[in-house]
Amino acid sequence: MRQEHLEAALPAGEDPRRYARVLARMHEAAVSGEAPPEAPRPVIGASWQRMRRLGLDPDRGQEPAPLAVAELEARRRASGLADALPILRDGLISVAEEAAHIMVVVDHDGRVLWRDGSTAVRRRADGLGFTEGVSWNEDRVGTNAIGTALVARRPLQVYSAEHYVRTHHAWTCAAAPMHDPRDGRLLGVVDLSGPAATVHATTLALVVTVARLAEAQLRNAHLAELERLRAATVPTLSKVPGRALVADRHGWVAAVSGLTPVDRISLPNSCRPGEVWLPAFGTCRLEPVPGGWLVRLAGEDAERTRPTRVTLDVRSPRGCVLTVTGSSGTWSHPLSPRHAEMLYVLAAHREGRSAAQLALDLFGDPARTVTVRAEMSRLRRQLGSILERRPYRFADDLDVVLERPAEPERILPHSVAPAIRAGGHQR
Repeated sequence: MRQEHLEAALPAGEDPRRYARVLARMHEAAVSGEAPPEAPRPVIGASWQRMRRLGLDPDRGQEPAPLAVAELEARRRASGLADALPILRDGLISVAEEAAHIMVVVDHDGRVLWRDGSTAVRRRADGLGFTEGVSWNEDRVGTNAIGTALVARRPLQVYSAEHYVRTHHAWTCAAAPMHDPRDGRLLGVVDLSGPAATVHATTLALVVTVARLAEAQLRNAHLAELERLRAATVPTLSKVPGRALVADRHGWVAAVSGLTPVDRISLPNSCRPGEVWLPAFGTCRLEPVPGGWLVRLAGEDAERTRPTRVTLDVRSPRGCVLTVTGSSGTWSHPLSPRHAEMLYVLAAHREGRSAAQLALDLFGDPARTVTVRAEMSRLRRQLGSILERRPYRFADDLDVVLERPAEPERILPHSVAPAIRAGGHQR
């Protein structure tokens, strides 16, 4: 279970009522464009700035129109969260009822899928329009734990006047994002919300713990699917001549023949039967099997369908992606923040960077070469011949396109952003 920095909305030892008044003064100054008497937490201050740029009404926000019942049910089925719901309910509903809270589960778009808990608090939430099917994104209802956690991609507690819309000042909420263990994509957020008087620092830790248990349940379900795929396809795989493997639709490997076992391979966005270039193996042939793909390695023809272009897209703070294009199709690989930073520098410096230079770019310390080499080794295992070494660089015959934000510092660290301005084929 990963370690996360959790920041309580109410400072330790602070009187909630007094602090609510302090927050109210900060909020009034912020919405009127004046300098606040004290600065809000950075995550809250950044959200308030977004709301001001958006022109959101601090008195009402926007009316959150709910989905039709059929569309809500469709979103529930497509969310990937239904299997996690029993864990979320077991871990949070009894606490929510005893502590005068409600548990809310939203999808990656911020749509409320399920809501349960205290009957009295649900009635109060109805008065805000905080009901199943509505959007609880920042651009609809202002700064709040759900919408702001979706933007910040981190667990968050919001208290009283930290909410941008005044009608929400009587509330406190704590939310934690949940991710798909198969591909790391954001599935949605689980939240506990209740009257501001019920604020407690441990609420955020509880929500995060239950969210991670739910992710573990999804991971176990995926492992069970892989085991079923393995059992169903091993007889077929044993009859395949040469090197081959079976992977699910997300690239997780269920079984191999004639190969060193690997956990996962990168597959094209839209797989179809036929020849394809894969970064780890070169030219391969895909054949559909129930629940996944049989991948036959061609080996000696690997150069025939090498990719011709890679596009590094770091425009969105919600996720950076490397897209590879060639004659055999296109596939995309989601990147961790650290790997995005490293590729960001290499895209700007096509001549390549040594381990010491990358360490200086990323950490401001050329001595941190051990960390750089370890991360580059992981990247090269994932991306194969796309990346070269000595020095580290994109392969010379590739067209590298860098799609970056207008303000690099908004996406990546200050240590990296200046290097990006130096160059790179970009859009």
